[in-house]
Amino acid sequence: MRTLIKDVVNKEGQEVELAGYVAVRRDHGKIIFVDLRDRSGILQLVFTPKDKAVYETAIKLRSEWVIKVKGIANKRPANMVNKDIPTGEHEVLVEFLEILSEAKELPFELDEEVNIDTYLDYLPFALRGDKAQSIFRVQAVIVEAFRNFLISEGFVEFQSPKLIGEDAEGGANSFNIEYFGHTAHLAQSPQLYKQIMVGVFERVFAAGNVYRAEKHSTTRHLNEYTSLDFEMGFIKDHTDIMAMENRLIEFIMNEMHKKCAEDFKILKANIPSVPVEIPKMKLREAQEVLEKEYGISCVGEPDLDPSHERSLCEYAQKKWNSDFIFITHFPISKRPFYTYEDEGDPGYAKGFDLLFRGVEITTGAQRIHNYEALVASLKNKKLNPGKFNFYLQAFKYGMPPHGGLGLGLERLTAKLLGLENIKEATLFPRDINRIDNRLSK
Repeated sequence: MRTLIKDVVNKEGQEVELAGYVAVRRDHGKIIFVDLRDRSGILQLVFTPKDKAVYETAIKLRSEWVIKVKGIANKRPANMVNKDIPTGEHEVLVEFLEILSEAKELPFELDEEVNIDTYLDYLPFALRGDKAQSIFRVQAVIVEAFRNFLISEGFVEFQSPKLIGEDAEGGANSFNIEYFGHTAHLAQSPQLYKQIMVGVFERVFAAGNVYRAEKHSTTRHLNEYTSLDFEMGFIKDHTDIMAMENRLIEFIMNEMHKKCAEDFKILKANIPSVPVEIPKMKLREAQEVLEKEYGISCVGEPDLDPSHERSLCEYAQKKWNSDFIFITHFPISKRPFYTYEDEGDPGYAKGFDLLFRGVEITTGAQRIHNYEALVASLKNKKLNPGKFNFYLQAFKYGMPPHGGLGLGLERLTAKLLGLENIKEATLFPRDINRIDNRLSK
């Protein structure tokens, strides 16, 4: 029976069977050392000429060959202990070796610094590196924590469709596909379905891919990304959503400390602390800060550009020692049709963006829950309510005050780990230049 490498420390003096990848082979005179890697860690194997057939086979081994071995688990000599790994005090003296799969010549060494296109061209191989594995272990824990927190808060997960009959937000940047003689679209968000499901379960969430047909080529945008969404009913206003996200982010960071400390060490990244109450300011207040503190003249503009987001995060860090800041009350004219206008601040939305380490990672808001008001908003946005009949049905038969948010998984991962390009935080990036392979011009 196969033993995982991490468990060898409990098998001293026993025969173990291991299987994994050759990370490194080192010839030291008549002794061959091989670092074996499996999903649980890395361990030193020892081959001696005592068993000629095994030894001669070991001479052939190269990096990334897949092998199975049997041997005796021993303590390493004191002068050969590797204190940098959990299994560094142990090794296995190999008595049986089977080559399960050979590897061709490698394009580069794992974890070697290469440019982003080379990395993506060889992604199925590059993902085996320690850095890449750490990135996506962290990302997996983010999703796990997102789910666990919301379930503990009484939310129900649902699977949102990716094929829709109309662009969910009425915009032009959707991918169109032929659907049995009709035009369908890839969903830009699960927004309309989240709202429908509030009428069913009151609190719902979804984690899945969304699509934006935008011809950008930046270090922060993707054409397919993972959106972590939740929607909740019977709220007072958008501040209930912000408070829930505050607690969600705190929970995620606590899980990072519990489960990903070693990955953060490998990536030379730090886990941020989350304030009990993340600082917040209205867009207009933020623009005044930008002008006063940074000489940036943007008062009255409808949105923030990337340089504004970076400066506001710098300001939040300096003033409140916070890596996070909420910006609220964007102009209602620039927000989607379902966004609720603040009665006490006409012309502005009861909504927010959450900025983290210089970039927006979340957009959220209270939604319109009154049927007539929603129809009027659609018309005001020059959208045909008739095309939204399926969605509007939920509101026709009664909906509570509600709201929610969408959190970009890849952006959060990239900023959390200090990655320069969001594609490094995306398992299989889709952009204007590639779908796995680079697209021909």
